[in-house]
Amino acid sequence: MKRSKSSIARRVSAEDRRLLRFLRTRREALSPLLILTHDYPDPDSLASAFALKAIAEDVGITCRIGYGGVIGRTENRAMVKLLKIPVRPVRDKDFARWDHVALVDTQPAFSNNRFPHGRRATIVVDQHRSVTPPDAELPIVNTRCGATSVIVANALLARRVAPPEPVATALAYGILTDTLDFFRASHPVVVRTYLRLLPHCDLSKLARIQNPRRSRRFFQTIARGIRQASVCGPLIVSHVGTVENPDLVSQTADFLLSYENIAWSFATGRYNGRLYMSLRASSEAAEAGEVLRDICGDRANAGGHGSIAGGSFSVGRNTAESGWRAEENALLVRLLDRLRVGRRPIVFPFRGAEAGD
Repeated sequence: MKRSKSSIARRVSAEDRRLLRFLRTRREALSPLLILTHDYPDPDSLASAFALKAIAEDVGITCRIGYGGVIGRTENRAMVKLLKIPVRPVRDKDFARWDHVALVDTQPAFSNNRFPHGRRATIVVDQHRSVTPPDAELPIVNTRCGATSVIVANALLARRVAPPEPVATALAYGILTDTLDFFRASHPVVVRTYLRLLPHCDLSKLARIQNPRRSRRFFQTIARGIRQASVCGPLIVSHVGTVENPDLVSQTADFLLSYENIAWSFATGRYNGRLYMSLRASSEAAEAGEVLRDICGDRANAGGHGSIAGGSFSVGRNTAESGWRAEENALLVRLLDRLRVGRRPIVFPFRGAEAGD
């Protein structure tokens, strides 16, 4: 049965109280606390970690924000620099130093973070569906909230003191990006949360984050993604090949989805021996996360919600070109079957003279 919008708002409010109560009552035991984002963190993950740090430190808990991989997307680097988000890369061996770890925008069983396999987390705050419930002392998972930033922002605002300007700005941007400028905002609590944050934001910095200068490598990758793109019915696909960072795969998928008469876009890219996948849909009801989990073999290697999904799996640094292509082609075959596209001609609309039509 479809949950009412008022019940969703009540659930968010209850989650705020649980998080605040847990931090207050356990503050001495929880310090120091490592707040872990998913690898190659996006704005929602960075903002959620930044806000959780502010809440925890307000009750006396010492915190550090950690991430795996790199912060590759230009907007994300601008966000960290302009808002002075204190993030540090973490290595596998670093976890032995932290008795308490909070995961934001990811979960212990997911393959997109550095959290040790089999270890129990202290806190999980996330919006993604999982195959199994997260193993944590305090698990907060709301798959209808639109963005993890919504959950943490409401906890921040519930303290009845003005949120710090950099944190409010980060949360506003996290909500905007993860809801595709409210396209994925399925209930009023998302917009309401954003509007409550807005008076506390630095709008000049927000605009600079949203419109950064981009590198030559970015345009080269997008150009390659367009050139390689093939269309089969409502699906556009591009195997980009080796990328400078995995964020370029999702940016390619985002861009290709805007092509006329397209309902799905799928992009892959190779990075450090792994094949990264990004799936986008024009409909929020598409269940992109389920589609990607179904085609990638191990369901733990992919995740998402509504119209956005992503994941990766190991192919091997020393794998020959033929091996990479076999993996890419196998994914495409399974995706065509999963979407029931059927036997339709595959065309390359951006190659040759006809691309100018």
